[in-house]
Amino acid sequence: MRVVVAPDSFKGTLGAAAAAEAVAAGWRAERPDDEVLTLPLADGGEGTLEALGHDVPDSCWRSADVSGPDGRPVQAAWLLLPDGTAVVEMARAAGLPLLDRPDPLGATTRGLGELLAAVVADPGVHRVLLTLGGSATTDGGTGALSALGARFLDADGAELPPGGGALARLDRVDLTALTPPPAGGVQCLVDVTAPLLGPLGAAGQFGPQKGAAPDQVAALDTALARLADRLGGDREAPGAGAAGGTAYGFAACWGAEFVSGAQAVAAAAGLDEALAGAALVVTGEGQFDAQSLRGKVVGDLVDRAGRTGVPVAVVAGRVSVEEGAALPVHRALSLTDLAGSVDGAMGDPARWLTVAGSRLAREQSVTV
Repeated sequence: MRVVVAPDSFKGTLGAAAAAEAVAAGWRAERPDDEVLTLPLADGGEGTLEALGHDVPDSCWRSADVSGPDGRPVQAAWLLLPDGTAVVEMARAAGLPLLDRPDPLGATTRGLGELLAAVVADPGVHRVLLTLGGSATTDGGTGALSALGARFLDADGAELPPGGGALARLDRVDLTALTPPPAGGVQCLVDVTAPLLGPLGAAGQFGPQKGAAPDQVAALDTALARLADRLGGDREAPGAGAAGGTAYGFAACWGAEFVSGAQAVAAAAGLDEALAGAALVVTGEGQFDAQSLRGKVVGDLVDRAGRTGVPVAVVAGRVSVEEGAALPVHRALSLTDLAGSVDGAMGDPARWLTVAGSRLAREQSVTV
């Protein structure tokens, strides 16, 4: 029989590829004659490159030296898929872990623009998938757009310094020298529905996660409103507030579309093709709960598998569902239950994922 192992990452403990291999090892130990296909997935945030690099044969890793969110140099990798799609992970150039300490007003997306400049200059690139999770910035993408040739000017005609805080002095925008997007367009992979502005927007909802105090949140929201007044575009679009408004900036200036990260990664990885003819698909994540079924990796996979009649087993660090709740999955296994404690499961997740894979394979043998 054919089994597809397609988990998300177990955030903070194990990446999706390592998780998939652990579950597959446990299954193969019990049923060595089965065809086990590992297909790690992601939601369009951190970990997307590793997942697609594993899943897509003949994909090519590339890299560029760029500025980090505080201006220090970093080397940022990107991935070129065989169909000419470049996958660019914003966190590689402007992620929060690249800062020694948060800088909500000054952190810049400039390195993302430098990375994109290198990407679109590659003759093999036809379109860009831009993943937006894990950013350190709230500058509306202006740093990146500046690196691509846009100019954000104050009343005296001087270019603004980096960071979202400087947008309070924005007077006009000059896009005449902006590098054009690739011919196949740009898709921003988002897993949030936040608008650009307001309490649920880029600064209001996510600014505190990037170190912004309440007065800084208010200042950044006002600054982003000033940017929206100058650029136009749809500030209310669901997802416009992703990555500190970077999604909005690229939609307004580069015509980028917003797409579900989980759906885009699944499509690029060939999940539907992998499910064809499968007897079971095993997925997983750190915590499986009601939110898991609402647009995340596991929820998207459950929907796809349901359309093809393939049963789904979920392996999660913790399974948190209301007692008696009906789940659209064949089986749900908790690593915490297998290990006997949260600490035990988190201390060696690969071991317990292997145990879970073995358990599922034994159960399958009983039902066959």
